[in-house]
Amino acid sequence: MTRVEINAHDSTGDTVDLPPSDQYTDFVREHPSLLAIGNTPLVQLDLPIDIGDARVSAKYEHLNPGGSIKDRPVLRMLVEAILAGDLTPDQTILDATSGNAGIAYAMIGAVLGYKVELVMPENASEERKKRLRAHGAEIVFTDPMLGYDESLHEVKRRYEADPDKYFWCDQYSNQNNPLAHYETTAEEILSQAADLTHFVAGVGTGGTISGVGKRLKEHNPNIKVIGINPPVWPGVEGLKHLGEGHIVPETYHEEHVDRMIDIDVDASYEMSREMSDKGLFAGQSSGSYVWAAYHVAGEARSGHVVTIFNDIGERYFSTGMWDTGR
Repeated sequence: MTRVEINAHDSTGDTVDLPPSDQYTDFVREHPSLLAIGNTPLVQLDLPIDIGDARVSAKYEHLNPGGSIKDRPVLRMLVEAILAGDLTPDQTILDATSGNAGIAYAMIGAVLGYKVELVMPENASEERKKRLRAHGAEIVFTDPMLGYDESLHEVKRRYEADPDKYFWCDQYSNQNNPLAHYETTAEEILSQAADLTHFVAGVGTGGTISGVGKRLKEHNPNIKVIGINPPVWPGVEGLKHLGEGHIVPETYHEEHVDRMIDIDVDASYEMSREMSDKGLFAGQSSGSYVWAAYHVAGEARSGHVVTIFNDIGERYFSTGMWDTGR
């Protein structure tokens, strides 16, 4: 299976990043609904938290048609695979997912006319499962007590058992994942917040923080890129714990991250509820991101901290996250 590197070499031997080809752009234009992906707004947050003269803004990735930031990398990975001949019409798209990438696979696969099979922990929210089935995807569940890494092991087993049947997109090693964020998410942020000083994000596959972080550092090496690390249990849906004995995705490039912050899950959930009180309705991981962004802003007392709203809050009704008793 072809893997596209995040950069190539020019005639001098220096690395250069490759923009989408005209062939890629023309292919996407042939499927107009895919043009709705990306170009999301950046919105300044105004929560009642003392951060001095600092500002915090969030990129509204939950407004993508699949309801999450995952639409961007999945689009890039699938279209590049089709153009390279790695994904053929007779194959089934296969990958592991905690839900959001799976929805992007199912939605984009439906647009392009491909079968989709997804491996995910059985404790994923009901909203995710229903959206996947609505697009016709087949779901294979793994034991949630074995953690998300078990889904990664199971998807590999299924591919190796029948490699001709599947195109294993493998968002955890496919370098078109961070490349999508390098070329789109990061460029949009730079055009919307030329004065940003910090970028805060987590690690699911690591594609967002690696791709965005690389581009921001190229633009201004003084921009601080800060990651968040959830505990193993209770975790945050969509985020991976990075620690001894845990799989580190190949799409996570730690050289672009200045430091990691351990997050408090209870405080993150409380932040999500505080956001909803102010009319900001995004998912679990977004509360973690905003909690960390305000933590960083409170430390700095100045500057512009940018983070991400990863997915829509409606995706978590069945989890009890919004059961406040009101």
